[in-house]
Amino acid sequence: MAEKISFPVDTPSGPRTATVVYERLGGGEPMVLLHGIGHHLQVWDPVVGLLAAEHDVVAVDLPGFGLSPGLPGGISYDLKGVIPVLGALFDALGLDRPHVVGNSLGGLIALELGHRRLVRSVTALSPAGFWTESERRWAYALLRGMRTGAQRLPEPTVARLARTTAGRAALAGSIYARPGRRSPDALIAETRALREATGFEATLAAGRSLLYTHDVPDVPVTVAWGTQDRLLLRRQGVRAKKVIPGARLVRLPGCGHVPMNDDPALVARVALDTSR
Repeated sequence: MAEKISFPVDTPSGPRTATVVYERLGGGEPMVLLHGIGHHLQVWDPVVGLLAAEHDVVAVDLPGFGLSPGLPGGISYDLKGVIPVLGALFDALGLDRPHVVGNSLGGLIALELGHRRLVRSVTALSPAGFWTESERRWAYALLRGMRTGAQRLPEPTVARLARTTAGRAALAGSIYARPGRRSPDALIAETRALREATGFEATLAAGRSLLYTHDVPDVPVTVAWGTQDRLLLRRQGVRAKKVIPGARLVRLPGCGHVPMNDDPALVARVALDTSR
């Protein structure tokens, strides 16, 4: 069941109050799950139960996505703005250096949390920031196309598409290798989350000139890439390994950009192996 928490965040222009929606399940060492741009915390539903068998799992709607309101005035959507918000969230929820698992935008954020030693381990699933300029433009074009479709398709049309295998492929084939495995209700909710994401444009703008160049020493790191990722091509994982030499680079056979739905057992095993 989703809960909401508001907490203070220190900024150069004084304290601000941020609000985040999250779901919490399980027990053990804390593990935070961070979704990608335009998504929401329910994207983790296929793996939450598997992870909660060993961990106190907190799935988060990032600010400006899902049911979390946008960042307060004076806080930017780049890493410089978002990382302090998540650090303050960890404090507010009593999470002492949690393990963190992130996908895409969430994977990028997870790596930066690791770089700043705010977490115990990092599992980054197809993290953003290891692209060439042409690869970034390709990803942005796909993301904008998905967003435009979500904004223009009436909800009854989305519901009708979500009920067929071909329709699910049309709605989500660019991020899932096996979109037919996603339930109609989940795809309808994801389309709504993409349409209503108030942080979408600001997050895209913040990432336009981003290249991730920080090593993440002294923290266990796994970078995992789906072999069928059509959004961020898997060769970007090789670049991530060069930037973070100590990272374990893992292939996710048959998985797309959002692998939690394509192979939940494999994704859970990779995250749990990293956290151990």
